[in-house]
Amino acid sequence: MWAVFALLSALFAALTGILAKLGMEGINSNLATALRTIVVLVMAWGIVFATGKHTGIGDITARSWMFLFLSGLATGLSWICYFHALQIGEASKVVPIDKFSVVISMVLAFLVLGEKVTALKVLGGLLITAGTFVLIL
Repeated sequence: MWAVFALLSALFAALTGILAKLGMEGINSNLATALRTIVVLVMAWGIVFATGKHTGIGDITARSWMFLFLSGLATGLSWICYFHALQIGEASKVVPIDKFSVVISMVLAFLVLGEKVTALKVLGGLLITAGTFVLIL
């Protein structure tokens, strides 16, 4: 089931870049990011309340709060940079560079999370890296 959600994530991420590029015409990229974030915030909290998961807030540990806060900062900085890059660059070049985060995430998963390094994962990361350079050149 995780693969279905991962594929849906990829589909929605692809739509994000294209729809953002279309919607930012004549709008400051930071303002566009802020407006988009409001939609994400309302949608996320709507899902939390609709599924009754809001009752778990009190169970969140200080460690989890810290890492979720840092993740939120990283997400915000990523979105601000992504939207600005989309506004001033070609989506067909900006998006592949943004998706290079896959390789960076793999390396961090190996180093920080201790996930197993395999020849196939390394090969896949190298192919993604090569593909990113091919697409941006």
